[in-house]
Formats: sequence, C-alpha cells, structure tokens
Amino acid sequence: MALPAQRGAAILLAMLTVALVATFAAAALWQQWRSVEVESAERTRTQLSWVLTGALDWARLILREDARTSQVDHLSEPWAAPLAEARLSSFLAIDKNNTDDAMEAFLSGRITDQQGLLNFTNLLQDSKPSPADIRAFARLFKLLNLPDEQLNALVGNLLAASALNGASGVLVPTRFDQLGWLGLPTTTLQALRPYATLLPTRTQINLNTAPATVLAAAIDGLDIGQARQMVAQRALAHFDTVAQGLKAAQADLNKVDASQFSVASRYFAVLGQLRIGDTTVQELSLVVRDGTNVTVRWRERQPVGNPLGADPASLQ
Repeated sequence: MALPAQRGAAILLAMLTVALVATFAAAALWQQWRSVEVESAERTRTQLSWVLTGALDWARLILREDARTSQVDHLSEPWAAPLAEARLSSFLAIDKNNTDDAMEAFLSGRITDQQGLLNFTNLLQDSKPSPADIRAFARLFKLLNLPDEQLNALVGNLLAASALNGASGVLVPTRFDQLGWLGLPTTTLQALRPYATLLPTRTQINLNTAPATVLAAAIDGLDIGQARQMVAQRALAHFDTVAQGLKAAQADLNKVDASQFSVASRYFAVLGQLRIGDTTVQELSLVVRDGTNVTVRWRERQPVGNPLGADPASLQ
C-alpha cells in the first residue's frame, strides 16, 4: 500500500506531465498559426504585386495609345481621368464558378503629367545655375509664401552635390522627397508637392496641364488672376501650339522664352493603390514616353496616402 507521501508525489508528477503536454501543445498550435499567417501574408503580398504590375502595364498602354492618336497632351484625354476605386475580387478568386468567398480587392489610381510642374532639375544647366528657372522658382516660392533663403540654399547645395557627383558621400537626389537632403524642410516640400517635381532631365512646362500657380510662376509677367483666366480658356479648348498658349496668357514675347514651354509631355507619374481585405498598398512609378515606347524609369512602394499632392485638375 502506497504511503501518503508517495501518493502526493505521483499526483504532482501527473500534474507536471499535464502542464508540460499543454505547454508543448500550445507551442505547436502557435507555430502552426504563425506559419498560416506568414503564408497568408506572403500570398497577399504576391497578389498585390501582380495586380499593381498589371495596373502599371495598363497605364503604359493608355499612354502608348494616346501617342498614336495625338501629339498634344491635355487634361481632357483618357490618361488624365483618374480611376475611381474599382472592385477586382472576381479576378482574384481561385474558384471562377463561386466568388462568394473571394477576397475583397479594390484598385484605384491615376496618371499625372509631370511636365505640368516646375522641375527642380532645371535649376542647373550645364552644371551652372539657370537664371530663368531660378526666377520661376522664386516666383513660385513667393506665391506659396515660402522663404527665398531656402531656395538660395537649395541651389547652392544642388550645385555642390552636382559638382561632387557622389564623391565624399554626397548624393544627388533622384526623387522629390530626397530634396530634403539638400536642406528643404518637410513643410516646404509638402507645400511645393502639387506644383514641383524632380525629373532625370531638363523639361519644358506643358501649357495644357500646368496648374494656374505653375503658369504664374513659369511665365514672366503673368499674375495668378491672368493664369486662372488662361486655365479657364484652355478648359474650353486646349492649346495646339505653344504660340497659342502664350497668346492666351497675353505674355510679352520679348520677355518670355517660348523654348521653355510645350504642349506635349514625356514624363508621367503613375499612382496605383490596391486594397485587399485589411491590407492596403500604394505604389508610385515614373514612366517616360518616347514616341510610342513607354518605359518605367523607377518604381517604389509609398506610404498609404497621396504622394503627388492634389490632382492638378483640381488645382485649376
């Protein structure tokens, strides 16, 4: 017959065994749950990547077809119409005969003409400051109530970075947000975002797509009221030539260099946002169009929000 002490030890051992088994079972269950979550997240990430790649290809197709039909770019063309959030769940369903349990997926986005904005790259020409472009940016800073000292500092830093060309750890910005490297505060960048950009090469201002604020800054002698009248006029009929646009602006051709303007564009930003379940991903791409050839210059994921500021069409 077992002694009381032995019976107590047996009960304690049994309880310890149960506790160990429960711990191991909980750990195994957690590992299995974690594996399922990782696999689900990876599957969602892959689906997001596929759909956003398809959306970018769709945007390139639109720009390619636009080049086939017209040599003038304006805001009444199909590429300028934003894509409202559209449901794509049916395309992502595995079972084509039953989409009741398909994951909810919604795509939205738009194409924005980057040549409707002042280009920071234009501040330098042949590795020297460009007086005409500096004056245009100075007028933009004045319209936005931004300090002139920040522009002067930016030009100096941009000149120095361009001269060093990556030496001594100095990098030349290639994205708009990277202009903060050269001393522009975040608040200034946010104020400039709807009206300025940073492109790989010097560009002309498209008179058909530039907001009134950009036109007032780019065209010497044009005030904001005249720029808005110009925008209202082109809404009725876009400009087929630069001369037609400058005439609508009533610009003094002796003071305005017509070579700084155009009615066609090469650089476009493609913004795509995809929402699947509780996951939302936003991607921004820069594409360049040469004839009917549309290539991707860069592509990057963005924080959810609008990296391009307000749509230029809403700034008219």
